[in-house]
Amino acid sequence: MRKVKVLMAAIMAGALLVGCGTTGTTSTSSSAGKSASQQEVIKLGADVTFPPFEMMKDGKVTGFDIDLIKAIAAQENLKIADPIQTMDFQGLIPAIQTGTIDVAVAGMTITSAREQQVNFSKPYYHSGLSILVKNDSTIKGLADLKGKTVAVKLGTTADIMLSKDQGIKIKRFNNIDDAYNELQNGGAQAVVFDNPVNLNYINTGHSNVKVVGSLLTGEDYGIAVTKQNSQLLQKINDGLDKLIANGQYEKIYRDYFKSDNNGLIKK
Repeated sequence: MRKVKVLMAAIMAGALLVGCGTTGTTSTSSSAGKSASQQEVIKLGADVTFPPFEMMKDGKVTGFDIDLIKAIAAQENLKIADPIQTMDFQGLIPAIQTGTIDVAVAGMTITSAREQQVNFSKPYYHSGLSILVKNDSTIKGLADLKGKTVAVKLGTTADIMLSKDQGIKIKRFNNIDDAYNELQNGGAQAVVFDNPVNLNYINTGHSNVKVVGSLLTGEDYGIAVTKQNSQLLQKINDGLDKLIANGQYEKIYRDYFKSDNNGLIKK
């Protein structure tokens, strides 16, 4: 009888050990599955005619904004849906509103009018509008644009600002490169656009043009987010804060803007 009791005790102990092992494995597997399922997938839109913030290189969407949003996504366990959806600038906010995309990066200036349509992250870049002209131009500032033809990108803050001045003839283009070409071809006497992009244009083989005068505006770029997902906005803000705090934001910034501190968001 004692042998039977000992044998039964051994069997029960073994069963408990096996049960504990199985439970542990199941729990680990369940946790891994839960972690994967909690990774939120976001649909990202971008205007790739805004170098060095967004551009196409070797068939891929790249640039400062792209590297930054990818770093934020990695920080906050977000997954960016592939492919990134590219579209004209003026199509981005409507695409967010219809649910075609959840987030847009496009060097988009935070304005009160746009904030009625989408949410914005905290600022990630300080910018402003500048005037680009040919080197032999007599234009020195905003007052000299009276009676002149100025090329702008459709729907941008430059378009909005200059449209209020009846003394300036405006030519609007979907692509900033077309606006630059209009200046080069003599169809416009100036281009008004975001200063970092104007400077990038000069520094990429266009030494026959220059920026004149002081900045016309002071602007902050933000990441546009659907109003239907306040938690996503919070994650993007949290991720940006962490990148600024740990120095990764500045590292990405320096990759594109080197020693220029004008646009840098400081800790």
